[in-house]
Amino acid sequence: MAAQQTPLRGKRVAFLAADGVEEIEYVEPRGAAERAGATVELISTQSGSIQSVQQDINKSKTYPVDKTVSEANPADYDALVLPGGVVNPDKLRQFPDAMRFVRAFFDQSKPVAAICHGPWSLVESGVVKGRTVTSFPSLRTDITNAGGRWVDEEVHVDSGLVTSRKPTDLPAFCTQMVNAIAKGEQAKVPV
Repeated sequence: MAAQQTPLRGKRVAFLAADGVEEIEYVEPRGAAERAGATVELISTQSGSIQSVQQDINKSKTYPVDKTVSEANPADYDALVLPGGVVNPDKLRQFPDAMRFVRAFFDQSKPVAAICHGPWSLVESGVVKGRTVTSFPSLRTDITNAGGRWVDEEVHVDSGLVTSRKPTDLPAFCTQMVNAIAKGEQAKVPV
C-alpha cells in the first residue's frame, strides 16, 4: 500500500471497551484504523475477553483484551477510541482507572473519538465542559449538565474530539476518526 493509503502507519490506537460493547461500533472503527495502517489494542477493565452485543441486548462475539487499564500506559498510544453500547460505558465509568485512562488522552492532547453512548466516559472523566459534542440522544442531558453543548449531527469534530450518534453514522465517524488521528489533532482539556 502507498503511504497516502495508510495515513495511520506507525500510530498506536487504544480502544477502551468492556462487556456490552456494541459490536459494530467496535468492529467498524477498529477495521478503519487498521486499514489505515494503525496498530490497535483493545484495553479493558479485566483481562481475558469482552462480550460484544448487537442492539444492546443480543450477545454476539467475544474479543480478546490486549491489556487492562491498569497495565496500559496512555503515553504509549497516539489516540483513543470509545465505542458505545449502553452497558459498555456504564461499566467503564464505574472504574476510576478507566476514567483516568480517558482523561490522560486529553491531558496529553491526543485525538479521542467516541460514538453513541461512548461519550458517557467523557462526561465521567470531566472533559466535556466547554466542548461541543454529539452522542446518542439520551445523553443530551448528561452532556449539558457536565457543561458541554450537545448537537444532533452525524459527526462532530471539536479540536481533536470526534463524536457521533449511532451505528448509521459509522461511515462519517470512521472517516473523521482516521483524519483526526492522522493529523494528530489535539483533544485538550478545556480551561
